[in-house]
Amino acid sequence: MMRAASSSPVPAAVLAAPSSASVVKPLPRAAAAGANGAVFAGRRDVLAGTGAAALLLLALGPACGAARAADEEYVSETKEVIGKVRSTISMDKSDPNVADAVAELRELSNSWVAKYRREKSLLGRPSFREMYSALNAVSGHYISFGPTAPIPAKRRARILEEMDTAEKALLRGR
Repeated sequence: MMRAASSSPVPAAVLAAPSSASVVKPLPRAAAAGANGAVFAGRRDVLAGTGAAALLLLALGPACGAARAADEEYVSETKEVIGKVRSTISMDKSDPNVADAVAELRELSNSWVAKYRREKSLLGRPSFREMYSALNAVSGHYISFGPTAPIPAKRRARILEEMDTAEKALLRGR
């Protein structure tokens, strides 16, 4: 159902073209304040290097350093796990140390997964995704078939490919 048009006349001032003196220009986004007085900075403002962006970067300085340290820890621990997986799956099944190596790998991979799977910042990274998939395949194999059972060639090739992809992603910071 359509509403009837209002019978009140529109004031002439509304219909008239605004003069240059009556035009209100909005503040730049970096200086625009919200209802509670907070200053908002948009992505373009940050890239353009406005004062609000500089203030934001100064405020986040310590947090960025902590994030960088956590990222370096993630990279080093992930490289350690990659090395351990490669050395363990390349062991001969007749090697007397294979059961101990698999136990060490399970402990290392479980601690890596427990530490990093709750990190929201890592979930979208290709390195995390590939590592998680490879560790799942390795752990699943050894849980199902025992620590001395050799990994089939096709599964081993997929695991090694995922490790290579994860390592390349780590080098790119992803």
